[in-house]
Amino acid sequence: MTLLRRKYFGYIFQYFYLLPTLTVYENTILPFTFFKKAVDRDEVMRLLSDLGMQARASHFPSQLSGGEMQRVAIARALVNRPAVLLADEPTGNLDHKRSMEIGALLKELNASKKLTIIMVTHNNELAQMAGRHVALSDGSLS
Repeated sequence: MTLLRRKYFGYIFQYFYLLPTLTVYENTILPFTFFKKAVDRDEVMRLLSDLGMQARASHFPSQLSGGEMQRVAIARALVNRPAVLLADEPTGNLDHKRSMEIGALLKELNASKKLTIIMVTHNNELAQMAGRHVALSDGSLS
């Protein structure tokens, strides 16, 4: 199961879980540690560039805004090219503007990379950005 999760799934957590002693670049490549794969620096930098974080690659989490930390968390989730992205309240700690930016980014990734995204959120505006959504209320799906 661990190998299946590593190979096919990417995870975005509500609280980022960036390691404070690692740079943006180092936090992004952390999954390669578990895969024991060689890092393609150019590919990682392209991913950071796509997320608007290339110029911040040598910065530490304490030097980033909440939106920037979330983008690093997204980069880390995408670095292994997962088929499915699981996102737990990916904008729960962000202001409205940053939440909508992240929502637009996820929507674009879904369209351009054909990435399946399963997201849990209480943010109805964010949920409405999805092509399909399922609501859970009082134990019932709708």
